[in-house]
Amino acid sequence: MPTAVAPKTFKNYIDGEWVEPRGTRTIEDRNPANRDEIVGIFPASDKTDIANAVEAAKQAFGKWRLTPAPKRAEILFRAAELLVERKEDYARDMTREMGKVLAETRGDVQEAIDMTYLMAGEGRRQFGHIAPSELPDKFAMAVRAPAGVAGMITPWNFPMAIPSWKIMPALICGNTIVLKPAEDTPLSTYNLVQVLEESGLPGGVLNVVFGDGPDAGAPILDSPDVTLVSFTGSTEVGRIVSKACAPTFKKCHLEMGGKNIIIVMDDANLDLAIDSAVWGGFGTTGQRCTAASRVAVHKKVYREFVERFVEKVKKLRVGDGLDPKTDMGPCINEQQLNTVMKYVEIGKNEGAKLATGGHRLDAGALAKGWFHEPTVFTDCNAKMRICQEEIFGPVVAVIPFDSFDEAIEIANGVQYGLSASIYTRNVNNAFRAQRDLETGIVYVNAPTIGAETHLPFGGTKNTGNGHREAGLAALDFYSEWKTVYFDYSDRLQRAQIDNVE
Repeated sequence: MPTAVAPKTFKNYIDGEWVEPRGTRTIEDRNPANRDEIVGIFPASDKTDIANAVEAAKQAFGKWRLTPAPKRAEILFRAAELLVERKEDYARDMTREMGKVLAETRGDVQEAIDMTYLMAGEGRRQFGHIAPSELPDKFAMAVRAPAGVAGMITPWNFPMAIPSWKIMPALICGNTIVLKPAEDTPLSTYNLVQVLEESGLPGGVLNVVFGDGPDAGAPILDSPDVTLVSFTGSTEVGRIVSKACAPTFKKCHLEMGGKNIIIVMDDANLDLAIDSAVWGGFGTTGQRCTAASRVAVHKKVYREFVERFVEKVKKLRVGDGLDPKTDMGPCINEQQLNTVMKYVEIGKNEGAKLATGGHRLDAGALAKGWFHEPTVFTDCNAKMRICQEEIFGPVVAVIPFDSFDEAIEIANGVQYGLSASIYTRNVNNAFRAQRDLETGIVYVNAPTIGAETHLPFGGTKNTGNGHREAGLAALDFYSEWKTVYFDYSDRLQRAQIDNVE
């Protein structure tokens, strides 16, 4: 009689070796489409494991920062090539542990490929500044310098893309790293680290410790040897991270929540706007910080939009992301599913009209997964909780409005400021919107999701604290500016004093 194959057990990656954690506790990485399937068993690490990882990173920094950036880039380029070769395998691993459909996990891996190639290119382009001195026989310039040991805490919804956004620019700038990935999706981060190790990354430069936030994440924040911290997750946890970094003045990057909006004007291409609202609202089961959980529609086209939008949402097929017929996968875990169901009840109690969905799916093939129907509330008031609070699930609230100015007021009337979108053929309104929307990202005639790696990514208000990921903006966070003066006059020259005639 055949026996079940035991799930693979994984280790931490410290100082170039896969090592056992100090404790015996473990975390089961389960398939959210079938909770009986254990994808892998990972360490539930503690502060001792983190201390070892930080020490390895600290020791490796001295040599890594002196490695020429073009040589660092060669390692990243090799890693990108390996990711290309393994894209399909890694995408399937990701769908098993995270749940989103295979087309989306392929996109997640592709984003890591794009970021790795991009930062490999920056190995020969970390340009500084040269400026004329105000004094004779004096040369002035500013150059980038690595910051030190970077602590990173990453989320589960983009388990390879987001770690790559942080790892690759940090490495190319000459920093060393201690990374704690989300406990729900550790395998995808393991795959990314495996590729970097095989590409020749020296031991200690990148260290990965698996575990939960309180036991493995908090010690990173508390370590005096961690110079800067990059966190992606909820606003509530981001506030804790910010406070933990403040006493030792750690440079801190926070990428947090969103309550993003699609504005549909009366002159919009409705076919395009409807397709975009479906994708923006229900791609990744709504589990994106950039998901379009609000759609504001001009009253002149409101009824037509709602009717056609709801009709399309009803046709979405929910199931296992590995099934090519599936349009939308499960929620990541029971807790997130319960959050979605809680907000459905809030929406109904607030008086919003439940146009479709609203229920857990647990019959037949879906019985062992954390599935929820794609859900649309219509005739919403912009002040309702379902229009104000981040749900992070397949729930979209549709809000009617009368004018462009009202639409902008609705869009800006939340605590978040990540992404916003407007559908219009009026170029004047398009330009006014990109100016007046209080978000870090604005799309015109495109949904709120779809960021490209070579442009800055991030938000305002309770979404972020000013720093940006991706593009050249990432180099600014993971490096320090060093201004250098060469005086070859052979005499004392006093700036702002001796330059006066």
